[in-house]
Amino acid sequence: MSAIKPYVFAGLIRRKEEVRAAGVDVIALDIGSPDLPPGAHIVNALTAAARDPHKHGYGGFTGTPAFRKAFADYYARRFDIELHPEKEVLPLLGSKEGIYHMAFAYLNPGDVALVPDPGYPAYTGGALLAGATPWPMPLTRERNWLPDFDAIPADVLARARLMWLNYPNNPTTAVASLAFFEEAVAFCRRHNILLCHDNPYCDNGYDGYVAPSVLQAPGAKDVAVEFASLSKSHNMAGMRVGVLMGNAEVIKTVGTLKTNADSGPYLGIQEATLAALSGDQSWRHEVQEAYRGRRDLVVQGLRAMGCQVDAPQATIYVWAGIPAGFNSSAEWAEHLLVNKGIVVTPGTAFGAHGEGYVRISLGAPTERIRQALDRMIGN
Repeated sequence: MSAIKPYVFAGLIRRKEEVRAAGVDVIALDIGSPDLPPGAHIVNALTAAARDPHKHGYGGFTGTPAFRKAFADYYARRFDIELHPEKEVLPLLGSKEGIYHMAFAYLNPGDVALVPDPGYPAYTGGALLAGATPWPMPLTRERNWLPDFDAIPADVLARARLMWLNYPNNPTTAVASLAFFEEAVAFCRRHNILLCHDNPYCDNGYDGYVAPSVLQAPGAKDVAVEFASLSKSHNMAGMRVGVLMGNAEVIKTVGTLKTNADSGPYLGIQEATLAALSGDQSWRHEVQEAYRGRRDLVVQGLRAMGCQVDAPQATIYVWAGIPAGFNSSAEWAEHLLVNKGIVVTPGTAFGAHGEGYVRISLGAPTERIRQALDRMIGN
């Protein structure tokens, strides 16, 4: 525990509550929690299960067969990937839980986890809690926010057990091609590294962009697993629905660990998941259009302020360079909170290579985002 700090967003929550307590109307654009509800049929499935007296027992260590099959069927439709529901699909209590359990299952003291920098803090936190060493793979604008595998030192590769990738990417919003995933699979095969791809934003694409899965790369299931989630795609963040898919031996190992750590997802949430994956999907287009409008609003406003920002092809964030006159991302974030009542996430919250940038979440009502931009610009 002495090796890690409190989770970055826990600290941000405390900081904005302090400012709110001082009477400031705070607009929170930091945490990527969708503000819009799930589809009505998803909520109806959840409430119907909650009223069923037979649906309040344990949900099963590996979920119900119908739950696992629903995700396998989804991956068949979405990516044309065949997954065995029993051997290659494992329910998670949200993908974040699975990320930490992956570290405990596969990392020993002295091992290395290759993590993107900037990257989702759970990749580093999991390695540290398991007593291993996270080794940052720098993501830079010059390389389109993709890691340079050839830059990893040989002595680090000799100790590396896991590699974390995440595209569409949080926080940079970068996307990766199937060719890149093929390169990553080949690299991890050569160096006997387990490739872990975190893929919660694959269905949050804009302007026709369709994200690939690492499991589409030939031979991927020999060396790779993929984490999926309904938090962002179906606005089910609070229900904690995730799944681990891919290499059968990894699924078995993590599943064994989880039988000792939890008792599986609530049956009502499993019923909601079935509705989410097999039911009407048209409502999701309306949600994504709302995000697209917010994206365009934020990008236009930030560019008017002189910030360097690219319009993201996916995710529910905007990754923006800090404006002139500020020396660090933390300095600008603190200025926005104290002087404008706006909370954004400084890029350094995701690693040292996030310096010079902030992440802005689109998970707030459009009018509140507009108010935030007006405050930033000075109106």
